[in-house]
Amino acid sequence: MTLAKVIQDRDGAALAKMAGSVKSPDKVVNDEAERLVDVLFKNLKSVFPAAISTIFKDPSDEVAAKRQWIAAFAENGIRTKEQLSAGMRYARASENPFWPSPGQFVQWCKQGEAIAMGLPTEEDLYGMFRDYCNHRDWRDIEWQSNACYWMVTKIYSEMIYQNLTDSEVKKLCRRELTAMAKRIQAGEQIPEPVVQIEKKHTPTGYYRAMENIKDLKKMLAKDIQDDIYWYQRRQWNRNND
Repeated sequence: MTLAKVIQDRDGAALAKMAGSVKSPDKVVNDEAERLVDVLFKNLKSVFPAAISTIFKDPSDEVAAKRQWIAAFAENGIRTKEQLSAGMRYARASENPFWPSPGQFVQWCKQGEAIAMGLPTEEDLYGMFRDYCNHRDWRDIEWQSNACYWMVTKIYSEMIYQNLTDSEVKKLCRRELTAMAKRIQAGEQIPEPVVQIEKKHTPTGYYRAMENIKDLKKMLAKDIQDDIYWYQRRQWNRNND
């Protein structure tokens, strides 16, 4: 039955049925996501109790906040209980008494997930980068993992190539951790550091060195003779003008 037919017949029951089949525009996530966020907020309130009487004093504010958090999770690939549990570990360890923003909690989730894979935190990765800048030879560093080697050397290359500032390097650390976590999640085996053959310097023999010096002297003498010749030519031209 079409909508026009229903309206023409003034069939209220049919109209109500059709309206019920249309999803509310506010319903942008599934029930499981809402349930996870409900449980998450309950746990966060126990860690940040001041929020109950401040930012969530009005129940409608909490409802609006949950929608923002669900949207942030969807945009950043936070979908599992394990990811939320990783974020909660950071929340419990946080010295900040204030309720975190959705972006901050997403960052906690990703950092916790990275640590579970054996990856460093953003701060630790940045520290490895600074250490690499001081050594410059990767063989002098005891790498935590193959992944750390590839991330640090790439960050260093990008820093040099793009002339990155310190704050830009820190942002790059975050992106590299996210990219490496995805590679590991996909089952990729991260290769070992590439051993490059060191270029040896072979000293020049005595007689060969003397020949090189003789050739240089000949080149220098010829250049001096040419300079004298052209100087004399210019002087002759001036005298005959």
